[in-house]
Amino acid sequence: MLITEFHKLYAKKGLTSEINNSFQKIIYSYFKQNRRDFPFRKDITPYKVLISEIMLQQTQTGRVSEKFLKFIGQFPDFQTLSKAPLQKVLKAWQGLGYNRRAKALKEIAEKIIDEYSGKLPKSVQILKTFPQIGHNTASSISTFAFNKPNIFIETNIRRVFIYFFFPTKTRVKDSEILPIIERTIDKNNPREWYYALMDYGFMLSKKHPELNKKSAHYRKQSPFKGSKREIRGLILKLLIENRALAKSEIIKILDYPTERIQEVISQLKKEGFIRHRNNLLTIAK
Repeated sequence: MLITEFHKLYAKKGLTSEINNSFQKIIYSYFKQNRRDFPFRKDITPYKVLISEIMLQQTQTGRVSEKFLKFIGQFPDFQTLSKAPLQKVLKAWQGLGYNRRAKALKEIAEKIIDEYSGKLPKSVQILKTFPQIGHNTASSISTFAFNKPNIFIETNIRRVFIYFFFPTKTRVKDSEILPIIERTIDKNNPREWYYALMDYGFMLSKKHPELNKKSAHYRKQSPFKGSKREIRGLILKLLIENRALAKSEIIKILDYPTERIQEVISQLKKEGFIRHRNNLLTIAK
């Protein structure tokens, strides 16, 4: 079925079972021929799903694929990750950005070992209490780890539903999309269904890049160069490589205003990334 035909039928009949069947058939047909191959979609375990879903927050799948197997090789389970020094975890994380996620993963592993007998909870509500995990991430973890039919949205999924169900509308809200996701989900195999949606959405990103801007939640990312995010990463990289440095040494190495560097250092200390002892900064234990 052509997309124009689908739009006409949907406009005429609404979301009937016929329309839903047509939609699923289109998505699954594409998926059957064009399924993307990722290491985190193979040999699925709850631990691997947690690692990959946190990695995939704000990071492209290609970069995650490169890092995922190395990270799993170094930290194969919750026990190993929970006991690993933060410096070692951050070092393994380098190249993925947003280091808060690496710290959160270690904290989650500790929590799972201490409070959940080493097993990842299936409950979305419990997962949402973990650091760095909101509703969408909790729902995706539960779905991919345990094949549960949770309702969630991310960039590629959003793109698919805008393309099929909001062809002429702009400023489409997620609150408008989520009820359609719920009505069209394949409850028998939600894991494969969401994989299929994401792969179709990735294809759309190449053919119809304008779809992103039709979302009411579209925001143009601020420049990385010169940002606090860049300074944070550089400071952590220096401490990972050198183990300990005086604040004056960091200020001398980095070509940024002293006040901005000091501000970021204070923030990193407050967040538990680094500590200041004997006039030296180090990665926290």
